Amino acid sequence: MNKDSGKKENNILGKLTQKKKRRTNLLRTYGLLLVFIILLIILLIISPNFRNPRNIVNLLQQNAVIGIIACGMTLMMISGGFDLSVGSTAALSGMVAAALFLRFSIPVGIIGGLAAAAFVGIINGLLIGKVNINPFVATLGMQIITRGALYVSTNAAPIYGLPRSYMKVGHGSIGPIPIATGVFVIIAIISHILLRHTPFGQYILSTGGNEEASRLSGINVDRIKITVFMWGGLLAGVGGLILLGQTNTGQPTAATGYELDAIAATVVGGTSLSGGQGSVFNTVLGVLLLGMVANALNLLNVSPYWQPVVTGIIILVAVGLDTMGKEQ
Repeated sequence: MNKDSGKKENNILGKLTQKKKRRTNLLRTYGLLLVFIILLIILLIISPNFRNPRNIVNLLQQNAVIGIIACGMTLMMISGGFDLSVGSTAALSGMVAAALFLRFSIPVGIIGGLAAAAFVGIINGLLIGKVNINPFVATLGMQIITRGALYVSTNAAPIYGLPRSYMKVGHGSIGPIPIATGVFVIIAIISHILLRHTPFGQYILSTGGNEEASRLSGINVDRIKITVFMWGGLLAGVGGLILLGQTNTGQPTAATGYELDAIAATVVGGTSLSGGQGSVFNTVLGVLLLGMVANALNLLNVSPYWQPVVTGIIILVAVGLDTMGKEQ
């Protein structure tokens, strides 16, 4: 009888544990989407200004650059790293493009800006993958070097007189959809496909989950890291080019702090800080959620000094829930 009752208790405990895991997985998968929908409905009801179509378009345009950079950050964080230089890389892309616009043409400027950004990403990948420098140290150093090089080469002076036609990239639209938002959606779809539907994406997840086991299974971890950071740098370059279209001025101070915004959106989206877990779709939700909060605070005339406080609270709650989910 004792053995039978013990087996029954173990079965009951096993079933309860499985139910807990299912609830945790459901919360992790759909929790952010539920929060996003509830917040959206509340803001649509209480704020006539928020539901104004112009405000919705403005919200999507303003967060497109952060969203594009965050897509690259998601893959880098899933691989077990992150990039503190994406803001300065975006500024580099914009400055290189602006200079080439004036000397040559818009297509040459776009190619040059993206090439410069991808090059910074490759350097980060080499430092982290080949030299084994900690991602924090490597990318922080690259951030300082890149931003300093921009100041020295331009004497901290902006580049004016760019073709006005290029402003369509930042402010134009195709039908009701802003071009910047369309680029963000395309980048998000490509990043999702890379992560979930290609061997490369599986290698990223494996590398972030257990780097040593990935090496032993034959995965070229160094190459994966270099490629992931190159992709992150390239997307930072795309963001920098859209930002250039929004300001129509090449500024060495552009995109300052964007790296922290991108990390915040990625963390709120549930990407694990320890690597091996994350979703591009949830990162997009994280970008829009933080963007909605900032937009709502502005519309409700809340002091801008409170915005970082609210963002910080959201990040801490998101990380706390992720940690509690893992413990369970």
